[in-house]
Amino acid sequence: MKIMDILVRDAVILDLVSKTKADLLAEMAGALAKAEPSVDAERLLQVLIEREGLQSTGIGEGVAIPHGKMSGLDGLVASFARSRQGVDFESIDGQLTQLFFLLVVPEHSGGQHLKALARISRFFRDPQFRQKLVEAEELDEIFAAIDEEDAKF
Repeated sequence: MKIMDILVRDAVILDLVSKTKADLLAEMAGALAKAEPSVDAERLLQVLIEREGLQSTGIGEGVAIPHGKMSGLDGLVASFARSRQGVDFESIDGQLTQLFFLLVVPEHSGGQHLKALARISRFFRDPQFRQKLVEAEELDEIFAAIDEEDAKF
């Protein structure tokens, strides 16, 4: 599975306006719902809040991978967002989070979502990849960096 195959270009946010975790989740859910008709923004936000209630998806190194399962989806969908100033996402390392990769999977997706999460987290282990995303000035640069990582695995 390639991340480029599930990444919704029109849902990507280069400069988040949100300053809090709750606002950020709402901003990303809204952007994905606007670009993807099968996604309901309010329902997605509720799914994400419930998941964050279990444990923060802030994995450290300035990265978070909010995710959840929703009924009514035909397949996996994802979006990416960046906060230049960083947001307190209750990350495991206590640092501000700048890079957010949102993954939403069908309710009965089996292990498919675990493979996608593993792939995304593998991408973000690479400090050079993270730096490219932080420094990108245009959407095409974000997609080029993700496409390049996709080709490695």
